[in-house]
Amino acid sequence: MARQPYVFEEVEVPEGVKVDVSGSKVVIKGPLGTLERNFGNIPVIIRASDGSIIVESYFAGRSEKAVVGTVAGHIKNMILGVTKGWRYKLKIVFSHFPMNAKVQGNQLIIENFMGRRSKIMLNIPKGVKVSTTKDDIVVEGIDKEIVSQFAANVELATTLRGEERISPHGREGGPGVLDGIYVYSVEHMK
Repeated sequence: MARQPYVFEEVEVPEGVKVDVSGSKVVIKGPLGTLERNFGNIPVIIRASDGSIIVESYFAGRSEKAVVGTVAGHIKNMILGVTKGWRYKLKIVFSHFPMNAKVQGNQLIIENFMGRRSKIMLNIPKGVKVSTTKDDIVVEGIDKEIVSQFAANVELATTLRGEERISPHGREGGPGVLDGIYVYSVEHMK
């Protein structure tokens, strides 16, 4: 594939959002908070223009074109985070042993998963707010990467592997045990 002499993507900055670009460091301030990210080792040029951020690359091959789109996507998610925020909803699913989830201090504690006596404890990262109800867990924050990674960690902590997944009731060929905590909704806080 031939290289393109110039590839760019423009990200619009809405009213009420302040952007500071210095080299490869991008700082975005909005009504919900401030996000900062360094795109240091990435072969793109990031610059602020009138009401927008331009991500560009010269003599770009296939991978450089993809990187331009990826960096622009990260910046869009940062702008959405400081204006609207991110909310991940997880559903607690169980068939026999009633599973509980609660927040204590800066930890999410999952009790009675598959009837186990041991508790699953997950540290809540800074900047993430977690709330629980009887069968839901809500994870909120402005940084999409941290919020989504914590939601994935909760889902992964209750994922059954190998022999655990075989049906305990002796039925063969069925779906096995479906107990766990699963992400079912991604939305904005505002």
